[in-house]
Amino acid sequence: MKKVLRQHHISFKNALAGAYWSLRTQPNFRVHIGLSAVAIWFGWYLGISRVEMVIVIFTIVLGLVAEMINTSLEAMTDLITREWRQEAKIAKDVAAGMMLTVSIGAVIVAIVIFGPYIRRL
Repeated sequence: MKKVLRQHHISFKNALAGAYWSLRTQPNFRVHIGLSAVAIWFGWYLGISRVEMVIVIFTIVLGLVAEMINTSLEAMTDLITREWRQEAKIAKDVAAGMMLTVSIGAVIVAIVIFGPYIRRL
């Protein structure tokens, strides 16, 4: 049991180190954090429902996870090859496309949830 707890402790430490590294070194991750804070504040200020707030938070988490996956794929691609290769370009472009898709979805969620509240003001 002690060994299992130690392994989980190490995994948790590594996960926190990865999240901290993303926050410290990735400008887009910091932008997402900032916009996330604005979205949560807007939700509180506009008095959106609990379900709507859960959807906003889930969308935020999805965006942050997608940004971390994108960064991981780019780093792995750079580890495999630093020279220009079509396959590396495809991997990086698809990862960036994933992030763009999530971002567009987040904007749509924001419009659908916040739009009616903003119109009432």
